Amino acid sequence: MQNQLFQQARDAVNRLMNRANGNFSEQDKQAAQNAIQSAYTNATAEEQQELRELENQLKQQNELK
Repeated sequence: MQNQLFQQARDAVNRLMNRANGNFSEQDKQAAQNAIQSAYTNATAEEQQELRELENQLKQQNELK
């Protein structure tokens, strides 16, 4: 069975990364971060690694802003 929270977290980060010029609000970023944190609960080791990578993407995007 696929981890739905993991998929939601990945989708949330992808939506942010695909927006032109990084034009998203702090609320959007926080929603993606919350989705990542929720996904950790039932994540496999591989999913946890990808969640860490998603968190890093958010951090890097925030530094560029």
